[in-house]
Amino acid sequence: MTHAEGLPIPDYDHLLLSDIEHRLQGLDAESVERLLEHERAYAARPAAIVLLEQRRNQLREDPGAEPAPGEGPDPTAPRVDQVGQNPSPHQASPQTEGPPQNPPSQGVPTNPAQPRR
Repeated sequence: MTHAEGLPIPDYDHLLLSDIEHRLQGLDAESVERLLEHERAYAARPAAIVLLEQRRNQLREDPGAEPAPGEGPDPTAPRVDQVGQNPSPHQASPQTEGPPQNPPSQGVPTNPAQPRR
């Protein structure tokens, strides 16, 4: 069993902070505490620790903040950055690509250190 097995969020160690923040909303206090212990022991990412501590404090201050079954984001949902999910609006398409460019055959004409012959 590896140190990441049994965590309430699958593939936790490879998630982006935005994914962690999103998935924390669906966890109870015990699950957040387990993730916080794991984060401190292994990765110790300051921003992730802050997110986890904020969620833990939110759950301590407002016990009603714990989601009811079926509420909140699904911790097993696909990651935002997975292929086919939320493509970037800045991706080039055949309609928006520029013309093909070929590099100079010998050297760079604007660089005297690499003269063309």
